[in-house]
Amino acid sequence: MATDQDITAIGQILVNPKQDLTSRFRALFTLRNLGGMEAIKWISQAFVDESALLKHELAYCLGQMQDERAIPVLEVVLKDTSQEPMVRHEAGEALGAIGNPKVLSLLKQYSEDPVIEVAETCQLAVRRLEWLCTGGTEEEGADGNPYCSVDPAPPAPRKAVKELRAQLLDEHLPLFERYRAMFALRNLGTEEAVLALGDGLQCNSALFRHEIGYVLGQIQHEASIPQLQAALEKADENAMVRHECAEALGSIGKDACLQILQRHVQDQERVVKESCEVALDMLEYENSSDFQYADGLQRLQGVQ
Repeated sequence: MATDQDITAIGQILVNPKQDLTSRFRALFTLRNLGGMEAIKWISQAFVDESALLKHELAYCLGQMQDERAIPVLEVVLKDTSQEPMVRHEAGEALGAIGNPKVLSLLKQYSEDPVIEVAETCQLAVRRLEWLCTGGTEEEGADGNPYCSVDPAPPAPRKAVKELRAQLLDEHLPLFERYRAMFALRNLGTEEAVLALGDGLQCNSALFRHEIGYVLGQIQHEASIPQLQAALEKADENAMVRHECAEALGSIGKDACLQILQRHVQDQERVVKESCEVALDMLEYENSSDFQYADGLQRLQGVQ
């Protein structure tokens, strides 16, 4: 069990801009796993940081914790137009992940945000909350989520990969329905499903492409490496997409991924550069005998 003193020590690593980013990420995910109000307070303090990548991950972790005490800070971040779009988007998604319908009116308001990634995220969050309000049960025939993540949409019922791919790529459908196909394909996790998901990296919505990168990182199937590499190396691709593809390559952890990431660790786009740094740390973890990535407590005990 972590003491308040432990949480404070880990929190101080997270909020210290002089610490290297990889240590701060490990501290963040340790706080997420520990949970509780003190962890939320430390995570919330870091939203003043200069790193959009770090702030994006702060919001992600608060959403995954599903603790309603994080709602006030996430509302502030979503409303703050001085924050980067990828940070505001993640705050909107986190509000949907927490699942309290009291934020519905705010999310509906920001569903019309001039920043398209923020607007689309809030539209998805509204649909998720409306789904929860009607019972929030997954349809019969849907595969369960093996990754324990809180997703922006429930999976569609299991169908042939060809059918799910058609739903995924149909840009006339509401984004929520396409996300449902995305998570159904992810839950299948076969090579055929992975290749179908990779085709989504050619779709119009940057938010959608970013989520494709995220789920490919969850699956960790090496069949997705060429498509992730192509998206990362596309100079005019949205940085939010490129960053997610870099992190996915770090999660997959193969030698080919190492070489790709090393080529982009000095990328001119800061969020991509930092994502490659974090991804290389994740890759090192994947290829090590370390018990867990979120090792803030172990590191702390090693110092004491």
